Amino acid sequence: MASISIVFLVLSIAFVCGMAQPKQDSSISSSALLTYPGSWLSPSNRFAFGFYQQGSGFAVGIWLVSQDNRTVVWTANRDDPLVTSNAMVYFNRDGKLVLRTEQGQEQFIASSAKESASYAAMLDSGNFVLYDTDNKPIWQSFENPTDTILGGQTLSSGSQLYSSLNKSDHSPGQFYLRMQPDGNLVLYPVTSEDNPPDAYWASGTYIPGGVHKNQLYLDFNGSLILINESTGATVLTLYSNFYGGINPNNNNNTIYRATLDVDGIFRLYSHTYYENGNYNVSRLWSAPSNPCDVKGSCGFNSFCTQDNNQSDCRCLPGHDFVDPNRRTLGCERNFSRAGCRGAKENATFYYISTMENMTWGDIPYFAAEMSMEECSSSCLEDCNCGAALFKNNNSCQKQQFPLKYVRRDTADGHMAFFKVGHTALLNPPLMITRKTEMVQIVLEMIGFTVLSCVALAIFGRFIFKMRVLRYKRLLHNGKLGLPEEVTLRLFTYNELKRVTKGFKEELGKGSFGAVYKGAIGKGKKLVAVKRLEKLVEEGEREFRAEMRAIGRTHHRNLVRLLGFCTEDSKRLLIYEYMSNGSLADLLFGVILRPHWTERLRIALDVARGILYLHEECEAPIIHCDIKPKNILMDDCWNAKISDFGLDKFLMPDQTRTFTGARGTRGYVAPEWHKNIPISVRADVYSYGIVLLEIVSCRKNIDVNASAEEEIVLPSWAYKCFAAGELNKLVSGEEVDKMSLEKMVKVGLWCIQEEPALRPSMKCVVLMLEGITEVPVPPCPTTPSM
Repeated sequence: MASISIVFLVLSIAFVCGMAQPKQDSSISSSALLTYPGSWLSPSNRFAFGFYQQGSGFAVGIWLVSQDNRTVVWTANRDDPLVTSNAMVYFNRDGKLVLRTEQGQEQFIASSAKESASYAAMLDSGNFVLYDTDNKPIWQSFENPTDTILGGQTLSSGSQLYSSLNKSDHSPGQFYLRMQPDGNLVLYPVTSEDNPPDAYWASGTYIPGGVHKNQLYLDFNGSLILINESTGATVLTLYSNFYGGINPNNNNNTIYRATLDVDGIFRLYSHTYYENGNYNVSRLWSAPSNPCDVKGSCGFNSFCTQDNNQSDCRCLPGHDFVDPNRRTLGCERNFSRAGCRGAKENATFYYISTMENMTWGDIPYFAAEMSMEECSSSCLEDCNCGAALFKNNNSCQKQQFPLKYVRRDTADGHMAFFKVGHTALLNPPLMITRKTEMVQIVLEMIGFTVLSCVALAIFGRFIFKMRVLRYKRLLHNGKLGLPEEVTLRLFTYNELKRVTKGFKEELGKGSFGAVYKGAIGKGKKLVAVKRLEKLVEEGEREFRAEMRAIGRTHHRNLVRLLGFCTEDSKRLLIYEYMSNGSLADLLFGVILRPHWTERLRIALDVARGILYLHEECEAPIIHCDIKPKNILMDDCWNAKISDFGLDKFLMPDQTRTFTGARGTRGYVAPEWHKNIPISVRADVYSYGIVLLEIVSCRKNIDVNASAEEEIVLPSWAYKCFAAGELNKLVSGEEVDKMSLEKMVKVGLWCIQEEPALRPSMKCVVLMLEGITEVPVPPCPTTPSM
């Protein structure tokens, strides 16, 4: 180390290539070391640290020196790299290497949190190092990589490389390479948040439990390997260059670098310097080998394809580029949507465009076995379908737009159907260049607005008179029907008997009675008919008033009431048909769990539906029986709450499970047993139980649990939370740890015994959305079995 100090003491005489001379006092640290366009060269003149041009400004970094090319391997302050030409790099009084801008602001270039630097060195390996007064390194660029590792450098466990934005801008780009703590080296798009389905390449070196961590190492010979951090043993060789002949102790002319390039591909390069002054760059290895395997290389509604070994982004049928000059940004729809119509009407407004050898990475909202022709026509007739993928095993998977990770793959592609509209979007308005044209258009708009207002006023008065006349006619006839704005339909009992084919197909049986499948509108629209039983004696006027209140509740997470029947003592309700059963079927009735992201979405759907009932509809509604069986799934797997607003129709002795209490065993709030007023917080308690069931995909009480402490889910969930063992709740499933902890904490707050401690549903939604922090919950009281 003494020889290094002498070298840098000599180099400090030359300003452009020099260092700050180490001194015992701190005054030297305030001296300017480097100004644009200065740089510090390594002893071999192969690497330089200093200012380089980037776009309209400059950045500070490290690069490989060559006559006609500058290869940047490290950049300081990548999130905000640009500086002006009047900036300078120097050691401040605290011994920190800083960049001072023209405005006098300081940014750390490299620093150690506790120690002060005495001098810096640009080494021949490409490593920029800060040393203390004892010549010990306290910071080095090799431990803080950006998009590149060089020979002799490692990417340690938990670290990552981020690609650059483009070849001339080294700000963080669209992709990152992560050396995961589980031992796997994985490539992701930056929007993935380490979500496994978004990964597009992995080393396959996953270590269960992650006891012995791996690190990526590029040796001086150019071999790229994964080694075990504990033992130093080679786990996987990505590229071997055994005969490279590189020795770090001699003046070899080849330098190796592994870079995550702007296109998301991780590549290994060699840079060879010849004595005659020539310079050569060779590509040795890359992953993935196919550029179209990079997820996110093309934006939404575009697909990646390869022609003559060159990848290109192209738009899907019915779409145009958002920016033709930047094709990777994706595409947007170029036709007008006709809205949701029936099968025949859809065929009038849309047609199907077919493409071969296609695949994409989105999760379908619908999948079933059918023929190719059926798949095409099913998408055309389905209002929600934008595209369908027909796989070789006769599987049809329907998808909504926008589509992501789309590519053309001749080896693993499938037949794709895209629904395209016949009507093109109108051209953008012409630019107005003359003042007279502007005045004319303004006058025309004013005139049109005045005429529209007059027409609306006349029409409004006409409608008002018609409604008054109708209301008087109803009063005169002694009948009080539903108002026009409430779209509930009044059915006769014989009609419902006919549409259900004599109440033949029973969908299920609940607290209020049986539910039957039916079809209205000449059999085109499926409905669910609920026949209410054992009701409180309600007069026709009171029952209709309650139906009016329920009919006015419209929310995407509530099952829609379409109509009702009140004939003598018969009371029937007609709801929209929910084709995918209940949340209970989804969580407890299948072997394969719903994906974690789907469970997160369902939890938010249910919370938003309850929030609407509590705070956003005309009169607050307490559901009193929130449970998975009362949460139904529609065609697109959206969660919708059913049986709301019906609790007051129950007879006093119709208690479902508990005498004197409304609700279902395991979900009922403690206050039902305490003879205290019931509030909306009773629903919050039930939701908390449901939330924990969504997390763990098991019932809240499971007498067949593997351990006695696991029988009651709420108490077991709190024990796992307190012990930091939340992974037990998901049985080894790969889930995002932060969202898992958030879901469990919200659930534990919701099931507090004291109603005042439970959050409102508004707070629940904000916490689940990540807008509000979730504090640590106290231990809830274990519910009785």
